[in-house]
Amino acid sequence: MAASGIRNLVGFCVVMALLGCARSPGPPPLVVGMELAYPPFEMTDPQGRPAGVSVDLARALAESLGRPLRLENIPFDGLIPALKTGRIDLILSSMTATPERAVSIDFSEPYLTTGLALLVPHDADIAGVQDLNRPGRRVAVKLGTTGELFARSALGAATVNVLKEEAACVLEVLQGKADAFIYDQMSIFRHWSRNRDTTRGLLDAFQREAWAIGLRKGNDDLREQVNAFLADFRARGGFDELAHKHLAEMKQAFDEMGYDFVF
Repeated sequence: MAASGIRNLVGFCVVMALLGCARSPGPPPLVVGMELAYPPFEMTDPQGRPAGVSVDLARALAESLGRPLRLENIPFDGLIPALKTGRIDLILSSMTATPERAVSIDFSEPYLTTGLALLVPHDADIAGVQDLNRPGRRVAVKLGTTGELFARSALGAATVNVLKEEAACVLEVLQGKADAFIYDQMSIFRHWSRNRDTTRGLLDAFQREAWAIGLRKGNDDLREQVNAFLADFRARGGFDELAHKHLAEMKQAFDEMGYDFVF
């Protein structure tokens, strides 16, 4: 082959190699589903960007896996269907690992513990959840939450009003349309703190719960990676940093009242 032909062949090979590199895909994004409507865990900042404990945790997880992060803002009751159909890779949205949910999806090891509590009108004759299971009582719960599951299974004598938005449940209590709102301790504390003149927060957890990351059934490799990340993140003080950044005031209040904090 002539020298010019060799140079042309070499040049062709170099161009093809460069084109191959240009087209070489990077690692696939880690697609995380959450509902950005649950501050300080899942929310948006004043500029409309995702923010909160779960967002920071998702970023740290994606970084540890060497994958770019893509967040999908999905209503809470749509998260499990989105996971099962492959729209998202996992759920990181303050989701309680329950036996009912574990029938259709898998969970990581728990990363946070909390419990169900009550927001009630300030002058209501309610001392605990045992006072709700009677005719005439009206209970507000958010659709798809463990509060809804509990109310449907344990408060058969009461009227259970299922609403799509957390704020709507709080409004039911503020307007006297509900005798209680059942939700997690941290949210109940937050709503009571904002409405101390008109509500009481009954913060003693009547049902303990653990939050975990949801994954598709059979995705064992990703679940093992997630569990390894959670263990390492905890050992490195990552959860302590998240608590200090997002939950310092609440943690102090819980410590002063003698309640166990979440992490």
